[in-house]
Amino acid sequence: MSQQRRPVGGKAEVNRAVVVSVAEFYPGVKMGNRAGAKRDAKRLHSTLSRRGFKVELHSDLSGAEIYELFEKESRRPVKDCFLAVLSSHGEEDCVFGADGKPVRLSRIFAYFDNECMENKAKVFLIQACRGDALDDGVEVDSAGDATDCSFSLHLSVPADTAVMYATPPGYGAFMSPLGSVFLQTFCTLLEDEAHQNLELTRLMTRLSHRVAYTFQAKGRELGGKKEMPCFLTRLTREVFLSSESERAGKAEGISATLLVGTESTRTRTPSIS
Repeated sequence: MSQQRRPVGGKAEVNRAVVVSVAEFYPGVKMGNRAGAKRDAKRLHSTLSRRGFKVELHSDLSGAEIYELFEKESRRPVKDCFLAVLSSHGEEDCVFGADGKPVRLSRIFAYFDNECMENKAKVFLIQACRGDALDDGVEVDSAGDATDCSFSLHLSVPADTAVMYATPPGYGAFMSPLGSVFLQTFCTLLEDEAHQNLELTRLMTRLSHRVAYTFQAKGRELGGKKEMPCFLTRLTREVFLSSESERAGKAEGISATLLVGTESTRTRTPSIS
């Protein structure tokens, strides 16, 4: 790992994380508020901060504000890794701002295809519905959807970027007052020391397995429904979300800060988010 660079102004570059969470929508917007979104954001802030990320939380931004934020973030210096979380209601290729305006993910990703972010690891976690379908846990259907996700959206994602969606195209994602099964499981999984030095693709595979095989929705309408995250990658090298000291002596790769959570997985009565 090369020495840490220092940009103009004398401040050392750091790994950065941006969490955009829409929990409450503007009056008149016909979208339900998202109980649990604030809990996700708070935990992510604590998790990432403890491991060395400089974390910024942004709550209930409009569609235009989300575009403006990410355009700005794509031009800011970063050490090795930029991590973004977008949590809101959504559809196939968009999430919604607090004003109900769609934010196209392909446009967000395109901002990071620039010289400033060249050769930096870029990781996006998307907690949002991508349709109205519900997963009954049929393995062949999940496998087919994951393949569609990997190829149909691949071209909008820059090199050295990984995107983890809470759910495949066409399906709903679950949220409860305790938080989303996707982001809460993400934190819970990474609290385990056994996972702290896994390469990113292996880490996301473990996340998919944990959500797919240990979560099952409860309640009269959603009882028995499942969720299967969808991983899309254009990484050109191995990425390890661990500190340099933890990575010492191992194969070369992008070294970032380890992501660790603090809470255990709990039984949830979810809604669609």
